[in-house]
Amino acid sequence: MSYTLDVNVLLYASDTQSPYYEGARAVVERTASGPEIVYLFWPTVISYLRLVTHPSIVPRPLPAAAAADNIEQLLGQPHVQSPGEQDGFWRQYREVAADALPTGNLVSDAHIVALMWENGVRTIWTHDRDFRRFRGIDVRDPFGEPGRRSRVRRD
Repeated sequence: MSYTLDVNVLLYASDTQSPYYEGARAVVERTASGPEIVYLFWPTVISYLRLVTHPSIVPRPLPAAAAADNIEQLLGQPHVQSPGEQDGFWRQYREVAADALPTGNLVSDAHIVALMWENGVRTIWTHDRDFRRFRGIDVRDPFGEPGRRSRVRRD
């Protein structure tokens, strides 16, 4: 089984003042230890670097070097993949967008879902409920009730 992480999981794992810190840290540590294949998509990585270093987002922003080191530790694991968009990406994005009709912040989520579809990834760990608007993926909230998953339709 493979999966991906949304930026909020990475962000909470770096913010010791977040009420989600412990749960997010556990997910990231489990991700780092493997053995499942994990896809860490570039838009997620870049969003993490942008958000975790921003003083308006986290009370104690990380220095850029520390944020980059966190990403390097994950990407350095042999089971962590970081593919980008491929030749058919735009068609894939349009198919994702046809159902959810993304605007504003949902466009970034549609980008991630299109990358998931393109790479055969069906599971995302996130606290963002907006991902439930997309078909064909399994949305798992690591901060919800134990053992409970948020599923979306699998058309």
